[in-house]
Amino acid sequence: MDDYKVDFHIHTTASDGEATPTQIVKRAKELDYDIIAITDHDNTDGIAEAKIAAEAVDIRLIPGIEIAVVTEEDTGLHMLGYNIDVDNEELKEFLAEMIARRKERNEQLFEALRELGYDISAGDVEMGKNEFLGKPQIAKALVSKGCIKDERQAYGKEILGNARCRQVRKVKPLAKDAMKVIKDAGGTPVLAHPIQTRGIGRPGSEEFYRNIDRIIGRLKKQGLKGLECFHPDQNFEQSMRFVEMAEKYHLHITQGSDFHGKDLAQAEKTANERRK
Repeated sequence: MDDYKVDFHIHTTASDGEATPTQIVKRAKELDYDIIAITDHDNTDGIAEAKIAAEAVDIRLIPGIEIAVVTEEDTGLHMLGYNIDVDNEELKEFLAEMIARRKERNEQLFEALRELGYDISAGDVEMGKNEFLGKPQIAKALVSKGCIKDERQAYGKEILGNARCRQVRKVKPLAKDAMKVIKDAGGTPVLAHPIQTRGIGRPGSEEFYRNIDRIIGRLKKQGLKGLECFHPDQNFEQSMRFVEMAEKYHLHITQGSDFHGKDLAQAEKTANERRK
């Protein structure tokens, strides 16, 4: 990573990003990136377009994905998959089931919002490819309908943070099952932004590090191959703790901005980038 400018965690309009795959690739070339990965949530619909653009501007593109998963103890995590074969039949079947689960979750979520007094439905939301619909799109729709003034309000206790909405949960696959699908599609499973793991202690505390170390150790035995040690949510000290864990378990170390915006130039920097 010292020799190349990379970003292994980028979202596009294929999920909840604001820039198309082509826009991402072209901007990455203008910004002198050497390697980027497109890692949309629960789908690979943007990869084909991104590949065409990457070949046109001569930049290395890694076909990827990000999947929301849970451990056997129901700890929520996000699993990245890199260099996957998007035409793999097992992967396509797995993702079709993910789409169905997300659609069911969203229908329940709209019902909960209406019960809270917010007149909103799927028709009010601008969806990504494959009818991808996530909470960021719902927040934008609430603003456009005049229900709230700021997207941040949507995540408060009155709306999406309300107990009624929090009861609505998408059924997520087990981490070990998602990793198997990624590996069977020729890919490399990598645990995304470990500092975001909830329910295992205050992020950055010694209790947190003990528990995340235990989780990573178990995931390693189940097929984990890498750890996103450098992410904008992780400061330098935290990043170094994750580097130690990656070395302990012989995992690849990755870096990503987790970009969702319109202009890649505005991507948040990771701790090691900020120190340069």
